[in-house]
Amino acid sequence: MLKPVLFTIMMGAALLPASASAQQQGSTGQQAQAGDAKLSKSDREFVEKAAQGGLFEVRLGQVAQQRAASPEVKRFAQRMVDDHSAVNKRLAELAQKKGVLVPQELDQDHREKIDKLSKKTGTEFDRAYMSEMVDDHEDDVEEFEEASKEVKDADLKGFAAATLPQLREHLAQAKQIQGKVKGK
Repeated sequence: MLKPVLFTIMMGAALLPASASAQQQGSTGQQAQAGDAKLSKSDREFVEKAAQGGLFEVRLGQVAQQRAASPEVKRFAQRMVDDHSAVNKRLAELAQKKGVLVPQELDQDHREKIDKLSKKTGTEFDRAYMSEMVDDHEDDVEEFEEASKEVKDADLKGFAAATLPQLREHLAQAKQIQGKVKGK
C-alpha cells in the first residue's frame, strides 16, 4: 500500500531520494519473483521501458517549465507533466497488480539527457527540448504500437493500445511546435 503512495508522490513532485529507491529495490525481491510468473520477460521489459520514458518526460517537462522561453513550449511541457504523470500512475497500478515494480529513478541515459538540456536556456532550450520531444515520442509511438500487438499480457496490451492515441497526439503537437521554434 505504501509503494503506490510513494510512486504517486514521486511522480507529482519528481523528487524521491535515491536512498528510498534503493531501500525499495532491496525489499522487493520476493515481489519481483512473483511478477516473473505473471509477466513474460518481454512484457516486463516493456513495462520498464515505458516507465522510464514516462518518468523522463515528466522530469524534462518540469525542467522546461523553468528553462523555456516560448509560452507554447511551456504549455506543451506542462501537458507532458500532466499527461505522463497520469499514464505513469496507470502503468504503476497495472504493474503492481502483476507483481512488477516500475522504476522510481531515471536510468543513466535519461539523467544525462536531462543534465545536458538543463544547461540550455531560452530559445536554445526550446529548440533542443522540442527536438528531444519529437525524437522521444517517435520512439514511444513505435514501442507502444509494437506492444499493442506483441505484448502477451492482455491488460498490458490494452494499456499500450489505450495510450497510443495520446502519444500520437503528443508527437503531432511536438512536431508542430518544433517547426515554430526552429526558425527563431
